[in-house]
Amino acid sequence: MPTTENYQGFELGPIRPPSEAMSLMLRITRNCPWNKCKFCGLYKGEKFSIRPVNHVIEDIDTIRHYIDGIQTIAEQPGGGSQRELLALQTDRPESEQIAFQVAVNWFQSGMTSIFLQDANTMVIKPDDLVEILNNVRKAFPQVERITSYARSHSIARISDEDMARIAAAGLNRIHVGMESAADEVLDFIKKGVDKKTQIVAGQKVKQTGIELSEYFMPGLGGEAFSRENALETADAINQINPDFIRIRTLAIPENVELFKDCQSGEFTKIGDLQMAEELLLFLDNLQGIASTVKSDHILNLFQEVDGRLPDDKERMTAPIRKVLAMPPEEQLLYMVGRRTGVFSKLEDLHDAELRGHAEKARAAYKVTLENIEAFTAEMMKRFI
Repeated sequence: MPTTENYQGFELGPIRPPSEAMSLMLRITRNCPWNKCKFCGLYKGEKFSIRPVNHVIEDIDTIRHYIDGIQTIAEQPGGGSQRELLALQTDRPESEQIAFQVAVNWFQSGMTSIFLQDANTMVIKPDDLVEILNNVRKAFPQVERITSYARSHSIARISDEDMARIAAAGLNRIHVGMESAADEVLDFIKKGVDKKTQIVAGQKVKQTGIELSEYFMPGLGGEAFSRENALETADAINQINPDFIRIRTLAIPENVELFKDCQSGEFTKIGDLQMAEELLLFLDNLQGIASTVKSDHILNLFQEVDGRLPDDKERMTAPIRKVLAMPPEEQLLYMVGRRTGVFSKLEDLHDAELRGHAEKARAAYKVTLENIEAFTAEMMKRFI
């Protein structure tokens, strides 16, 4: 059915996974079709819509046009001039200037991956997604990876046949925000899905041959369901065996519904040490899977929790155990160093220069064992 919406030029969405930093962003949908999760404020107040397929294809053609021009200039003796490059987008509308810069950045990064935005590409009709993927592959045959965010609820509703067609058309990695598989937690945070559906969706992706990243959010169960958050999520992950398990520590900015629950006392946030205990419980209960664990986010207390199961489990959990066994003053200094960006790993605590910087930060912010949680919450706001 033809659309009445006029094409407004190349669009760029607001978010992507850290692992897609070098990818070309193609916006398929705008915002989030669910948009009710208590912990997320990214799309609050924004209307969800699906971009017409022909608009997405125009975006693809626009990037292809600029890539062709950039390649022509780059192949000249000496790689061409900056003036020639800038001339490609002189006197162009703002949307095309954005497209040009996106094309330049993607060209410089090697043009090997594409990320489909925004929050849930799998909500569109399978026929439309296949058409978009076919156009992507035709325009950029060198691309090795095409990735998307997706909700478990949306994936579970797609037939196996359609999932196979989507995979054959080129979608080869999906990021799913599981966050938790504890039904009590999922219900409270208004995730709109239960543990059973999370497992069905994850298994469906794996059976299709598409790479799967599942996200776990330590702290999302609060004080009441911290243990359930770890154990139930580990159990679901064990049944799925995703390619990647990505850790995203809970942070609660003031613009999300969960912040109001904290103020009312309906939700009690746990501190860094309790989150460390929860993360350790989660990792200890991952069994019989060959997933790669990634702690690739600044909000995580332990970035060195990075490796492949089962062989690297002991190495990944070692820094957590060490911190939990430390005297309180050492724990405090590590948390200050990590939350201020002085430390990137536990070993930095024993670097004299970095330790000195952490001690200065502790003094400057007047951090004590009594106010460390308030300090941590304030620091985390800077990275949300």
